[in-house]
Amino acid sequence: MVTPPVLFCLALLLLLAGAATARLRPGCRPGPVPKIAEAAALGAFLAIAAATLLIVSGRAGAATGGSGALLRLDTVGLTLALLISFIGWIIVRYARTYLDGETREGWFHALLSSALAGAIVVAIAGNLLVLLAAFAAVGITLQRLLRFFPERAEARRAARKFALAWSGGSLAFAMAVLLIGVSTGSSGIPVAAQALEPTTASRLAVLLIVVAALLKTASFPVHGWVTEVMEAPTPVSALLHAGIINAGGILLLRMADLVQANPGAMAILVMVGGFTALFGSAVLLTQSAVKTALAWSTVAQMGFLMLQCGLGLWTLALLHIVAHSLYKAHAFLSSGTAIEAVAFSRRPGPVAAPSPAAVAKSFGLAVLLYAAAASLAALVLGPKPPQAFALGAILIFGVAYLLAQGLADTAPRALAVRTAAASFGAAIAYFLFHALADALWQHSLPVPPVPGALEWALVLLALGSFGVVAAAQALFPLWAHHPSTAGLRVHLANGLYANALLDRLIGGFKTRQPT
Repeated sequence: MVTPPVLFCLALLLLLAGAATARLRPGCRPGPVPKIAEAAALGAFLAIAAATLLIVSGRAGAATGGSGALLRLDTVGLTLALLISFIGWIIVRYARTYLDGETREGWFHALLSSALAGAIVVAIAGNLLVLLAAFAAVGITLQRLLRFFPERAEARRAARKFALAWSGGSLAFAMAVLLIGVSTGSSGIPVAAQALEPTTASRLAVLLIVVAALLKTASFPVHGWVTEVMEAPTPVSALLHAGIINAGGILLLRMADLVQANPGAMAILVMVGGFTALFGSAVLLTQSAVKTALAWSTVAQMGFLMLQCGLGLWTLALLHIVAHSLYKAHAFLSSGTAIEAVAFSRRPGPVAAPSPAAVAKSFGLAVLLYAAAASLAALVLGPKPPQAFALGAILIFGVAYLLAQGLADTAPRALAVRTAAASFGAAIAYFLFHALADALWQHSLPVPPVPGALEWALVLLALGSFGVVAAAQALFPLWAHHPSTAGLRVHLANGLYANALLDRLIGGFKTRQPT
C-alpha cells in the first residue's frame, strides 16, 4: 500500500530528478529540460495532494513523529507542503517562458527544483537535524539563484547580505539544536519539546531559535537584502517572497511549544516583529517602483507574522503565511501585466482630502463597527483570546483610512456607506477566518497563553503605534505639501538609512565582479 511518507519521498525524488536532469544541460534552450522541470514540480504537488487526501480521509494516520521520525505529517506540515509545492509548480511553469533563451537556462531550472525540494523538507521535517540540513540546502540554492545574473553588482550585494543573514540564522539554530540535544538526548522535534526541562540551557536554546527566526524572516535591522533582490529573475523574487521568506515563521510554528513556554522570547517577537511591521509599512508608502513596494510589503508582513507568533496566535500566523504567500506569488508574477494595465488605464480623479474631524469620526466609526463585529462573532463562534481581539483592532486601523476618505466633505455619501460596509465585512471575515484556522490547525498547535501585565503592555503599545501611523496616513493630504514633508519622504524612501548603515558595517558595497 502506498503510504503518505512514501508519497512525500516520491515528491522529493521527482524534484531532485528534475534538478539532476537540468544539471546535465545547463546552457541556453536546453531542449526538454524546462518541460521536465515543470512536470516534476506538478508531480510533486500531486503526490503531496494525494498524501494529504489519504490522511484527511482516514485511510492513513498522520505521522507526528517519535524520536527517530524524519517527517512530521500533521495538519501544519501538510498545509505548508501543499502551499509550497503548489506555488512552486506555478513558478516553475512561469519560468519556462520567462527564462527562455537565457545563457544558463538549464542551470536555473536545476537550482529552482532543488530549492523547492529543500523548502518542502523544511515544512515537513520531524527531526531537528533534518530541519537544519534543509535550511542549509535552501540557503545555498537561493544564494546562487540570487546571483543568477553575476554581472549585476546589486544582485551580488543582495546575495551576500542574504547569505550573512540566512547563515547567521542557521548558526543560531544549530547552537539551539546542540543545546536541546545535550539536554534531552533526542533530536526529534515532538520528543524534544516534551522532554526539555526549564533550565538555563533550554532558555538559551529558545532565545537562539527566536534569533534564527528573526534573521530568516529579514526582521529589522537585517531586512535590507529583501528590498535588493529585484535584480534577480522574477521567478526567484516570487519564490523568495512567497515561500522561503516564511522559513522563520515555519520554524516558530514547529517549535511553538518551546517558544510559548518562554515569556521573554515571546516578548522579543512582539517588540521586534511589531517594530518591523510599522517600519516596513511606513517605508512602503513612499515607494514608487512596483517590485520595490512589494518587497517592503514583505518586510512589513513578516514583521506582522512575528508579532502574531509573539502573541501566541499560532493558527492565525499559519493562516497569514498561506494568505500572504498566495497573494505575493501572484503579485510578483503579474507585476509586469499590472504595470501595463495601469499605463493604459484612465487616470483616476482627485482624492478626497479628509479633515482632522473626518479622520476622528472615521476612527470612532471603525472602532464601533469592529466592536459590533467582535460581539457578534463572540456570540456565534464562541469566545476568542484577548490577543485576537487586539490584533483585529490593529487590522481595522487600515480600514479606518478608507472610512476617512468616505467621510471627507467633498466625498459622496454613497462612498461613506460603502466603506462602512466594507469595514464591517472585513471585521466579520477576520473572525470567520480565525474560526476556520482554529478548526484546521489548533489541535497541532498550542493554545494561546493568558496574557499577563507585560503582554498587555506590549499589546497596548502596538495598538497605539499602529493607530498613530494609520492616522498620519489618513491626514497625509493635509500636510503633504509642507516643506518638511519632502525631507521626511526622502528619508523614509531610503528606509531611514538603516540598510546603508548595515552595508557599511558588513562591507556590502565591496562587491567584486566574479572572474
